[in-house]
Amino acid sequence: NTTTITDCDSYTWSVNGTAYTQSGTYTDVSTNASGCIETEILVLTINNSTTNTTTITDCDSYTWSVNGTTYTQSGTYTDVSTNASGCIETEILVLTINSSTSNTTTVTDCDSYTWSVNGTAYSQSGTYTDVSTNASGCTHTETLVLTINNSTSNTTTVTDCDSYTWSV
Repeated sequence: NTTTITDCDSYTWSVNGTAYTQSGTYTDVSTNASGCIETEILVLTINNSTTNTTTITDCDSYTWSVNGTTYTQSGTYTDVSTNASGCIETEILVLTINSSTSNTTTVTDCDSYTWSVNGTAYSQSGTYTDVSTNASGCTHTETLVLTINNSTSNTTTVTDCDSYTWSV
């Protein structure tokens, strides 16, 4: 008698109770009820389950192409499916999420202001940004909300005799 089996990872043959983990042709010879030789043949194909681990470090969020899920927290995530040979396929994502950072500074100054973040002198009110990379490799955004008040001047021409008292 010949039996052909395809299984995942291992197969226990009921004829002799042996567990096989490799493909091959196996034979069991015994005596049947009539006292004659009985030959059992097992033609076995073992397909293997697969496991793959991916380690990722990203900023703020990561979308895993395996399942399309977007993660915003560090952790270990698992997706189990069936591989091409019909066995279990386990995908493991070891994820580290680092965060972007930001800081806003509000300043009011006269005539001009030199921003220490980038060394630029500004003479007009406005909102200015400087984007760099923080210690964890993510975006750091500095924002300057600037109000510039302009100095004023006035010239007064006076002609007077002997003395003059300036009202200013």
